[in-house]
Amino acid sequence: MVEFGKRLREIRMEKKKTQKQTAEVLEMKLRSYQTYEQGVREPSIKKLITLADFFDVTLDYLMGRTDA
Repeated sequence: MVEFGKRLREIRMEKKKTQKQTAEVLEMKLRSYQTYEQGVREPSIKKLITLADFFDVTLDYLMGRTDA
């Protein structure tokens, strides 16, 4: 299983989005978002759903449970 922070960074880069753009979609500060990618913190369920919708991926993919 892929670490969440690593998967999140990979998806963001594949979709050509910046950390700032992603933080804005989540309505949070850039530094707080960065802690997700660093693996320091994990988002709430609501934010996970927002991320999956924003990046057009499944929650299982986002969480590293599947590779597609």
